[in-house]
Amino acid sequence: MSTPSKGYRLTASTGIHRGDRHYQQDQVAILAHGQVPGCVLAVVADGMGGRSGGRKASDQVILTARQIFDRFSPSRDDAGQVLRQLVEEAHLMIKLTAITSEEEPHSTLAAFLLSPNRECTVVHAGDSRVYHFRGARMVSRTRDHSYVQRLVDEGQISEDEANTHPQSNLLTGCLGGAQEPPTTLHHISQLEVGDSMLACSDGLWHYFTPQELGAVVHARPPREATELLVSKARQRAGGGGDNLSLALVRLEPLG
Repeated sequence: MSTPSKGYRLTASTGIHRGDRHYQQDQVAILAHGQVPGCVLAVVADGMGGRSGGRKASDQVILTARQIFDRFSPSRDDAGQVLRQLVEEAHLMIKLTAITSEEEPHSTLAAFLLSPNRECTVVHAGDSRVYHFRGARMVSRTRDHSYVQRLVDEGQISEDEANTHPQSNLLTGCLGGAQEPPTTLHHISQLEVGDSMLACSDGLWHYFTPQELGAVVHARPPREATELLVSKARQRAGGGGDNLSLALVRLEPLG
């Protein structure tokens, strides 16, 4: 995807792979606004809860995102409120799905909404992440709603130890659970040309340092970067990889 705008253009790519699982429960989408050039919503959802339950949950996140974004007007609506609405409505719809099925569907969410003035608003729930890179340098990333992230924040374990912790998949917040989901928002006042935004599930980020991710998204066009990250994650998983998905958007100079 390539979308021209004033002084820059957006290039973007998504990637998804089943990994070594028997079924795909991740879903990913990059949505370009129908009327407003330079307005983009990227969403990653990592579903959980049985063979079909997880897929129902992640499908519901993407469906809700499409419906909400179709009604979004950058000049009239607040991006943060729209992303909060996405979390709350998707959570409700997943819980309604659970009533009519035997599974217990849940999903993570990692999303960012880029406005035409280069403002970017980020929301997440669970351990799917959004990274902001300036060139190859990581400016920020979301903090996982997980047990091991809490241990890292409390200084009990390191980031490296968190990656191999036996309870690394234990979430403290997600969509579809008994508790209300977190609606942690992060606002970037203005992206610069050369910046990249990356949303991805833990099936991808688990295999990379931020430095490695930044180097790839900076050095390669989004499509090539996406393919390389998926390929390298599969290689490093060594036959035990989870579903993985990513959405990458970069601001490129014109010409």
